[in-house]
Amino acid sequence: MTYQQALDYLASLNTFGMRLGLSRILRLTEILGNPQEKYRTIHVTGTNGKGSVSALTAAALTASGLQTGLFTSPHLSKYNERMRVDGADISDEDFARMLSRTQEAAEKMIAGGGESPTQFEVLTAAAFLYFAEQKVDYAVIEVGLGGLLDSTNIIAPVVSVITNVTLEHADMCGGTLEGVAEHKAGIIKEGVPVVTAAKGMPLKVIRRAAKENHAPLYVMGEDFELRERSRGAEGQRLSLEAPELSLSDWRYELPFAAPYQAENSAVAVMLLAVLAQRDARISMPEALEVFRRATWPGRFERMDIGEQKIVVDGAHNPAGAKAFREALDSVFPTAPRVFLLGILHDKAVDEMLDILLRPEDVVLVTQPDSERAELPERLLQSVRKRVRQAKAEPDRGRALECALAAAKGKILCCTGSLYLIGDLRERIVARKEEAGDAGIGNDEHH
Repeated sequence: MTYQQALDYLASLNTFGMRLGLSRILRLTEILGNPQEKYRTIHVTGTNGKGSVSALTAAALTASGLQTGLFTSPHLSKYNERMRVDGADISDEDFARMLSRTQEAAEKMIAGGGESPTQFEVLTAAAFLYFAEQKVDYAVIEVGLGGLLDSTNIIAPVVSVITNVTLEHADMCGGTLEGVAEHKAGIIKEGVPVVTAAKGMPLKVIRRAAKENHAPLYVMGEDFELRERSRGAEGQRLSLEAPELSLSDWRYELPFAAPYQAENSAVAVMLLAVLAQRDARISMPEALEVFRRATWPGRFERMDIGEQKIVVDGAHNPAGAKAFREALDSVFPTAPRVFLLGILHDKAVDEMLDILLRPEDVVLVTQPDSERAELPERLLQSVRKRVRQAKAEPDRGRALECALAAAKGKILCCTGSLYLIGDLRERIVARKEEAGDAGIGNDEHH
């Protein structure tokens, strides 16, 4: 199988859509020899921040000298981004080889009377297989959707993480905030420690699940406290205290100015502290030092071209939109803004727009690279109820050109969907190279 054939195979699996449940992935990995059992895993879910927590954790484990896998979704530019070892994306050749082996297992499964696996299940199984082949010590596994019935939930983690819980994917996770919380809490395993930044009713659900599973629970604001020492446009200096784990004033720096990243980092630090209690190979000083150099593309990422300030952020739900808006207000409190915006139709579009936009903002609406994209003309109607200047340009390339022209002397904010910003990032990088400005300021991440 070539790399292109691997991509074609994945595209063919889209016809089966999104189907929650564990029976298919269990059978698929069984045929592959249960590769997910050959290394330690860390399981991360939550409405927002799980990608950042996963990336920070994986980088810290690598800094401690441990071979570390990282499985995340979705990708921005290439599927390869979803499977990393020690910070490096899987190669095209290895990706094709893993997909070929997984396809063979899937065909055997179907021949035996089973259902075809979904695209995400195939990618999950391929990642598990790759990490086993690479003989990783740890693999940090980010949940795709929910938790309880997500195909990643066949692992037996050494630590579980639930960053936060807000109302998203309710149609597939019980229909209510409590239902969503129950799906997130579904990753909690018997006796396995849990770290969370959840609050309110979702925290009650998580607390109940942890008690039922005799799982030690570490709650931000109760069992560990984050303190801000300083914050500026170039980053933050923070410290964390967790008396129960004998953590007293662990100090570290982040190159991200966005306030929400402080909470994400605190969850990652606490997760690492829990791991360090069980694995003497994990060095907290080395782990925290790597935070200072952390990157996570597409999350409040500075991609300035010359004097033109540009922020790229995949704020794809109301909680993400709120975090993005708060970060903008904190880092650029008075600067006028131009938004290049595209949103998926199955998101809470009106709620997101209410959070993101101010009447004086200029907005260009375009179409994300997804079958679920909201049509620009329809999104424009909603946008015009909230701002005085707005237009639609379905072509993403032309939309970027228009946005850059409109943003002179202003902040250009590219946001609304990860399926949009992946394409825009590539175009912005090309523009930067044309301008002889190759540097990308990974100032922040989500």
